Amino acid sequence: MENIETASQIAGVIKTLLATYGLKIIAAILIFVIGRIVANLIKKLVVKILQKNNCDTIVVNFVGNVTYIFLLAFVVLAALGQLGIATTSFIAIIGAAGLAIGLALQGSLANFAAGFLLIIFRPFKVGDYVEAGGTAGIIDSIHIFTTTLLTPDNKVVIVPNAKIAGDNITNYSKKPTRRLDLTFGVGYESDIKKVRTVLKDIIDNDSRVLQDPEPVIVVSELADSSVNFVTRFWVKSSDYWPVQFDTIENVKIRFDQEKISIPFPQRDVHLHDMR
Repeated sequence: MENIETASQIAGVIKTLLATYGLKIIAAILIFVIGRIVANLIKKLVVKILQKNNCDTIVVNFVGNVTYIFLLAFVVLAALGQLGIATTSFIAIIGAAGLAIGLALQGSLANFAAGFLLIIFRPFKVGDYVEAGGTAGIIDSIHIFTTTLLTPDNKVVIVPNAKIAGDNITNYSKKPTRRLDLTFGVGYESDIKKVRTVLKDIIDNDSRVLQDPEPVIVVSELADSSVNFVTRFWVKSSDYWPVQFDTIENVKIRFDQEKISIPFPQRDVHLHDMR
């Protein structure tokens, strides 16, 4: 008899709980299930928009996951609120934890924010030769916290994104063409018309030199020991260094052939006999 009475009491308690909280529990479950579905749909929509704008895969995945987690946390809080559980304390705990984590990871968060901006605004891309963050090299990879560069002598340099974003960025590969400026000094006794003709012949005979805009050869300075000529012409960005090295070598060879002197710094010393 006692067992029957106990079972009856338990059944009565369950009925009371179901009557009191049954609808709230069902509503909370519905809020959680439907909320998860909506959060997942919004995540897919955000990912689709970012992919349509050609955003980096790293950023797409990160933003999608952060969006989903944020919405899911909101759904959980809404479900708990439906059950009558006070969520104010949960929000305060989450806020305090976020503040503590933010203070502990200031540098990392700065690098993350900078990396996000670099990927979104794309001041450079993989394969570009840039000068940034106190170093220069070819961009090998762009990550959320760091950017990896390869120097011309094949060294790997890993630079924090915050250092790159907080400094000047010079992208030598952004434009398809670059102007090459070279200065050549000749002796004062040299025929400047002949010098100009020789320089023009060297430049015109190099097929890598672009004729539009037209190359410029001018006397730029009457220096202490030389007459300086400046040559300015345009080349493809990929030909910049080969053309510079070849032009300097060809100028030396042609000047030697044409008997055009290339002066070097000199100093005249006069000795006076004081006896």
